[in-house]
Amino acid sequence: MAQVIVQGEFVVDPGDRERFIEASTERMRSSRAEDGCLEYVFASDPLEPGRVVLSERWASMELLRRHLDGQASRPAADRPETISAEIVIYEVTSATKLT
Repeated sequence: MAQVIVQGEFVVDPGDRERFIEASTERMRSSRAEDGCLEYVFASDPLEPGRVVLSERWASMELLRRHLDGQASRPAADRPETISAEIVIYEVTSATKLT
């Protein structure tokens, strides 16, 4: 079974970035508690002031789909509007640890 990586980028007004991440904290917490969630993080890009990076890892596509179905019914809590967003899903069949 392939592990799934979700990588995303949200661009917001630089003055709204910390509020965007703070408003995403509960979503991170609840997602991490879901079956199959191995990682779920929204983080500030240290080089681009308006960029927020999303990084997720899931045990399977089925468990990610279950998560996404649940997210569709839960709007993000008071997050600032995004200027743009791009999210890509990768299915990984093998991985090698560097350390």
